[in-house]
Amino acid sequence: MAFAKKSFGFTLIEVLVVVFIIGLLSSVVLVGLGTFRARGRDARRAADLRSIQNALELYYQKEGMYPTATSWSELTSILVGGGIGLSGVPNDPKKGASYDYAVSSDNERYILRAELEDVSNTLLNDDVDGSGGETYSINCDDEPNAYYCIQL
Repeated sequence: MAFAKKSFGFTLIEVLVVVFIIGLLSSVVLVGLGTFRARGRDARRAADLRSIQNALELYYQKEGMYPTATSWSELTSILVGGGIGLSGVPNDPKKGASYDYAVSSDNERYILRAELEDVSNTLLNDDVDGSGGETYSINCDDEPNAYYCIQL
């Protein structure tokens, strides 16, 4: 009497089908997470600009005018070395991107700008557009870029 050998395990085709299904599901999930990550970075940008706005107000209280920086790195140096107790200034969370700052000619007003990744972000409904009624070296129009600007 011969006994039939029972085989345990999976065939190569079954393993390939499972790997394909797992790959397909994970790619769908990762594509969906990208949108949430961009929205999270945009929320951080808005919070960063508010934080910088607070630092600028502290600087104004001490110096009687806003910094006359012409670049973000120069503004960072002025605020950190300005004796207002600031140890650092936040930077844009996206590598290679930067916030922008411009001051009015009388050093009494300024505008801060960040470029958002989500062009339909509701933050763009309540921000400053154009040049904010002043002649600044930066533009805050929402088209074609999603510029989020705050001004004092």
